Parts: sequence; structure tokens; C-alpha cells
Amino acid sequence: MFFAACSTIIAVFENLIAFVMDLTNCSRTKAVVGNLIAIIVLSLPCIFGFNIWSGFMPLGAGSSIQDLEDFIVSNNLLPIGSLIYLLFCTSRYGWGGWDKFQKEANAGSGIKFPGWARFYVSYILPLIVLFIFVQGYWSKFVG
Repeated sequence: MFFAACSTIIAVFENLIAFVMDLTNCSRTKAVVGNLIAIIVLSLPCIFGFNIWSGFMPLGAGSSIQDLEDFIVSNNLLPIGSLIYLLFCTSRYGWGGWDKFQKEANAGSGIKFPGWARFYVSYILPLIVLFIFVQGYWSKFVG
């Protein structure tokens, strides 16, 4: 289990390092140090959630900092990120429109992205994602 956990952490951390190196043209050492500091700082709420911040109930009685983190990620970042990704792929302001998206998606061998899916991916999927986003807030604060 230890090996599986460490290999997964290394794989994920390597993606972060490569992203920072490509984005900022910094050295590997600077990217590792910067990511390590960011991960430590961003992990502090989770670390403190059951000890020094155990009295903090951000979403009402019985909630914890982990509930807030789960709400931020599951009900905000994931739906909004998927909506942005959908719009980037299909909008002329993102990838350059449906034709460029389909050309890129169909490059290489294997299953091709069907042309009939344009209406579904451009209009229906964004509505489904918006519904999921609104439903997350509705269930948390109204229902």
C-alpha cells in the first residue's frame, strides 16, 4: 500500500511540476519548491480541521472544514471547470470552434468523435452541467 500511495503521489506531483515549468520557464528545483510550499499551505485547513479548528462549523452545526472543502470542490470547482472545458472545446473563442475541436479529437487512429454530437455537446451538456451546479447549491442550502 505504501508503494502504491507513493507512486501515485509522485505521478500527480510530476504533472504539477511539469505544468509550472512549462508555464513559467523556471527550473525544476524552483518548481518543486514552489509546489511543495503551495501544497503544504493548502493542506493546512485539512490538517487543522479535527484539532485546533474543530470548533469552526462553516456550513452550520455539525459541519467541519472538510465539509466546506468538499463543497468548494464538488459543488463549485468540478462543475464550473467542466463547463469551461466544454465551452473551450466547442466555442469559437476557445479552441476555434467545433470543426477545430473535432479535427483535434479525431486525429490519430481509433474511435472518431461523431459529427452528430455537435448539438448535444454544444448545448445539452452545458445545460446538464449548469443543472448539476444549481442542484448542488439547492441541496446544500434550500433542500
